[in-house]
Amino acid sequence: MKVAPLMRALAALQGVVQTLVHTGQHYDQNMSGVFFRELEIPEPDFNLAVGSGTHAEQTSQIMLRFEPVVIEQKPDWVLVYGDVNSTIAAALVCAKLQIPIAHVEAGLRSFDRSMPEEINRLLTDQLADLLFTPSRDGDRNLLREGVRRERIHFVGNVMIDTLARLLPKAAATLPTELPERYALVTLHRPSNVDDLPSLRSLLDALNGIGATLPMIFPVHPRTRQRIAELGFNHSKGLRLWEPQSYLQFLALQQQATVVITDSGGIQEETTFLGVPCFTLRDKTERPITVTMGTNVIVGRDMNLLCRGVKAVLNGERKNSAIPPLWDGGAAERIANILEATG
Repeated sequence: MKVAPLMRALAALQGVVQTLVHTGQHYDQNMSGVFFRELEIPEPDFNLAVGSGTHAEQTSQIMLRFEPVVIEQKPDWVLVYGDVNSTIAAALVCAKLQIPIAHVEAGLRSFDRSMPEEINRLLTDQLADLLFTPSRDGDRNLLREGVRRERIHFVGNVMIDTLARLLPKAAATLPTELPERYALVTLHRPSNVDDLPSLRSLLDALNGIGATLPMIFPVHPRTRQRIAELGFNHSKGLRLWEPQSYLQFLALQQQATVVITDSGGIQEETTFLGVPCFTLRDKTERPITVTMGTNVIVGRDMNLLCRGVKAVLNGERKNSAIPPLWDGGAAERIANILEATG
């Protein structure tokens, strides 16, 4: 969702040659392959096929397999996205080889170092030569950490570029059998799904809410495995679906009464769509979705979640707005800065 608009924007510039490297960190066909087709991303020039593993295994394998690509290609810039293991692995390789790094979605902070993504964000931003932030809090975080101001560029949110472009196309994928009102659920973070007592508490709460508001829950493969380990019997109101494609999930989000999630990106998408969002995490690296958007942090407080959903069903909604520069033009701004930098 982040690379697609920037590849299009860079392709419009004269003399720019792009090489796309897919690390294979997300290796399930429904979790990766179908996204390439729907987002109209070209076939990768290199697929490192790293697959699953511990954080150390993934990061080290990406570094080992990415370094020869960089040495062979000799790029002027390497662009890294977000906060996954691929991000920090590629940044470390390039920093050692003295290849300039641009970090798209820089500066986000949860201030919770128990989250692996927070470590990835902190280290990548210290290594990057250009830092493209989606919101002004990112600028402030980077300045506080000693990043030079001239390296920081507030450009807006590239994920919103993709959402805005594909929203009309997504609408055509909406299933016909949907209830008039429903909650859309996603769960994938280890803190929620690998802690089985916590997962059971979450599922019990979803079962309870499902008695009055149907729940549509596209289940991440690892989450489905954990649910099976629990032997959990879900009610008719909690509908466990297979993972959805990007367009299908976007359509479901747009029509949802509420979204219940532990995903970072979905907090942003619901804010843009104006859909109430309840986030099952104690902290967020996207605070603008709370201060300006539709997001409410509920953590593991299931009573707070139930009260929040009930309030929405009773017509109570947060005052919200779309954050600045979440306008579909972030990728073009990044491309222009890269072109001017040379």
